[in-house]
Amino acid sequence: MAESKYLTSPPDTKNLPRGLPYIIGNEFAERFSFYGMRGILVIFMTKYLVDGQGELATMQESDALVSFHNFVAAVYLTPVLGALLSDIFLGKYRTIILLSVVYCLGHLALAADETKVGLLVGLTLIAFGAGGIKPCVSAHLGDQFGKSNQDRISRVFGWFYFSINLGAFLSSLATPLVLEHFGPSWAFGVPGILMFLATIVFWLGRNTFVHVPAGGMAFVKETFSSEGLRAVGRLIPLYLFVTIFWSLFDQSSSKWVLQADKMDRVVFGVELLPSQIQAINPILILILIPVFSYVIYPTINRVFRLNEIRKIAIGMFLAALSFVIPAFAESAIQAGETPHISWQVFAYVVLTAAEVMVAITFLEFSYTQAPRKMKSVVMAVFFLSITAGNSFTSLVNYFIKNGDGTVKLAGENYYFFFAAVMLSAAVLFSVVGKFYRGKTYIQGD
Repeated sequence: MAESKYLTSPPDTKNLPRGLPYIIGNEFAERFSFYGMRGILVIFMTKYLVDGQGELATMQESDALVSFHNFVAAVYLTPVLGALLSDIFLGKYRTIILLSVVYCLGHLALAADETKVGLLVGLTLIAFGAGGIKPCVSAHLGDQFGKSNQDRISRVFGWFYFSINLGAFLSSLATPLVLEHFGPSWAFGVPGILMFLATIVFWLGRNTFVHVPAGGMAFVKETFSSEGLRAVGRLIPLYLFVTIFWSLFDQSSSKWVLQADKMDRVVFGVELLPSQIQAINPILILILIPVFSYVIYPTINRVFRLNEIRKIAIGMFLAALSFVIPAFAESAIQAGETPHISWQVFAYVVLTAAEVMVAITFLEFSYTQAPRKMKSVVMAVFFLSITAGNSFTSLVNYFIKNGDGTVKLAGENYYFFFAAVMLSAAVLFSVVGKFYRGKTYIQGD
């Protein structure tokens, strides 16, 4: 096999793995690509979409919300296919390279065709590409660590998430400006160029990576062994409750953008574009990751032991609070006022704190709780919770539509509804989490 010339298990060292810069560099460029494209989708569908003759054929807000969350749901459904391709047949490295090419073609389709056909083809290819590599990249990162340096995994996953959000921050600021001044072709084309660069960076690191071989039939045996089934079975109840977190979180790129369009967005004398407000989330992540790692978590641990389950539970309660804040802003909008965007800034601070406690913790937790040959598959099951959350949002928006174009959950009631569902999920997660008994698996054990 071609992979025989590469390391197939982590070396016995306490140092950081040599391939980390390539993985983190790849993730930065790929996330710039994804969040740049995703951040302008709702605005594109409601303001720029054209028909075959070049005439405007834009969507209503409710239809755009349904389409957006169906796309996000698809992105987090396809990780199952990527994980199976990786863990059974190709291994993580080859799977990432192959599906990155598909990903690049999706960006090309969006940039070349501004109609519904281009939108459908582009988003379909991106859903397969972005979704397919997703469980492999995070699992590939974990594979670089062995027993000797496993104590450094937690902080490296934090910096991995840091790179994700640095890319998202820069893209959330830049891509809306490109759309505003140069149009959709360039706005989708620039993220496509970044995705091509991400693929090149990852390829350059091939000789420094640990390439854990595909499991083949050994993967099938481990997956359907009593131990494999127990590992997945223990995690699924936790994933069911966290779906609601993703239902709320991903609306910061849809419902919150539409709300921002009706708010006073002048900050320090500069009027921000509605889709640029999303940049607050990644910049807050850059600030809050080290704050939580080095200040908040150690401080709480002096009072009581803050394990993974407790971190996630606290984060879910914060997520519920984050949707109460824009509810008050929406109430002012419905009353004919123009509230300042600082309402959303405050909501983003709370939501991002929740993200640090839920998303980062669950990313690392899912990897360490997965048997060694099942790493990508368990990560894919985790990503299915994001699919379920976005499907829930899509269904809610579909069923609340009235025939005359109005909606049943109008104004602030929409936000209060999701806050109440999140609060219920947080309470249930806290109860179920007390009974979780897991096992940690590290490559090289």
